[in-house]
Amino acid sequence: MKAYVYVTLKVSVLDPQGQTIQNALRKMRFTGIESVRQGKYFVLTLAEGLTAEAARAEVEQVAKDVLTNPVIEDFTYRIEE
Repeated sequence: MKAYVYVTLKVSVLDPQGQTIQNALRKMRFTGIESVRQGKYFVLTLAEGLTAEAARAEVEQVAKDVLTNPVIEDFTYRIEE
């Protein structure tokens, strides 16, 4: 199984890197982009034999405790068999 974890800044947190990218796109005449938010992407290979429930619990714990700063970041994930 693999888990795909997406970490992004909370909506209430300013994203200067995203704003810089948005400004660069505007200067390059990409007018169809309204806003840009940047983030991080992780691929976790899970141990064989984990149940779906155990895999979800493990991924959520890792995302909360290691991959994100819960004060300023949110995460979503999906697991594929």
